[in-house]
Amino acid sequence: MRYAHIVGWGKSAPERILTNEDISTFVDTSDTWIRERSGIGQRHLAGSRDSTASLAIAAALEALDVANISPSQVGLIIVATSTPDYAFPSTACQVQDALGADSAGAFDLSAACSGFVYGLSMASDAIKAGSIEYALVIGAEVMTRVLDWKDRGTCVLFGDGAGAVVLQSSDQPGGVLSTILRADGSGGDMLFIRNNYREQPANIAEYDGASAGALPKIEDGKNIAPGYMYMNGREVFRFGVRILAGATREIIAKSGWEVDQIDLLIPHQANIRILESASKSLALPMERFYHNIEHYGNTSAASIPMAICDAVASGRLRPNHKVVMVGFGGGLTWAAAALEWGTPRVLNRANRTMNRVRLGLANVRSRARRVLRRVEDRVFGAIDVSAEPLAAPSPNGRNGAVTEAEPEVRR
Repeated sequence: MRYAHIVGWGKSAPERILTNEDISTFVDTSDTWIRERSGIGQRHLAGSRDSTASLAIAAALEALDVANISPSQVGLIIVATSTPDYAFPSTACQVQDALGADSAGAFDLSAACSGFVYGLSMASDAIKAGSIEYALVIGAEVMTRVLDWKDRGTCVLFGDGAGAVVLQSSDQPGGVLSTILRADGSGGDMLFIRNNYREQPANIAEYDGASAGALPKIEDGKNIAPGYMYMNGREVFRFGVRILAGATREIIAKSGWEVDQIDLLIPHQANIRILESASKSLALPMERFYHNIEHYGNTSAASIPMAICDAVASGRLRPNHKVVMVGFGGGLTWAAAALEWGTPRVLNRANRTMNRVRLGLANVRSRARRVLRRVEDRVFGAIDVSAEPLAAPSPNGRNGAVTEAEPEVRR
């Protein structure tokens, strides 16, 4: 029987830190108000050279270092994100290209704050089915670029970052034992980011507007500009409290455990009060809940993998621990995983150095392939060679939609 073990982990957060005091200079709020309602003290803010892809790549590289493997060994890359740099190509493809993971399939997964656990479930199932030996699962977000900074109930809660894990096939029992994936689309109007596709003018002669009535109207009555987040805080809070406790009970029952057997519960880092309510409901002491929301805020799909990294570093997550992870968020979606934590590998510094060399070679290879395609286009006439070619998607935030120095602050 095949098992899927987490053998590598890594995280990345932008250098700039935005404290509650900083926010209070342009939002009607205070450090006390934010801490009492969420437990957040600061968050990291993406800068001009940061993007969802660049953060994902940095976290992935660290995870590969811990796992002591090269990118060429990875068979699948899943990036869970609600804030991709492009509709397509996927962030996962940008990660694949940057790492030089030539043997990997790659795709993005949209399940909001539940996305990482969704990806963990899909990757572990692929490993157990024998399709792949290694998988890279990443949660990456630049949430501060989709916030309405006039909405103090929402803008103070979120931050930017990325976390990644490497899953490996093994015949040793343990690793990801069971998962559950759930959704309730009727709650889609509670938390959403509306794209701007519906704002585009019709350019098809036969279009008569009949199809517009079939589109969901979750934004009706809400003056939210396309590209910015809307959240019904009260409803989302109640949903989080109910789901965190309920999903935990469901996953431990599926795994044949009891609540008091859980060594560590790593939930989505949405709000400290949600964790405290779930602690009371489960009769599980807060000491068994891992939280780092004070330092990062809500990083959506990145929150659980980032918490894994901090839990390992602080000694809270140790070999043979029974661990439960629960994500919940927009969609509405929720997901949970139960796993037995394995023994970490000893860091191979030589492999770490080689992964940096491989990263450089992958960049050279990518540029060479782009040049070769342009040469082929000119030789075979596949495109209009008189037109200036568009800049290729770049993970470093210096082109396309990710060139802004910091999120627009709408006051």
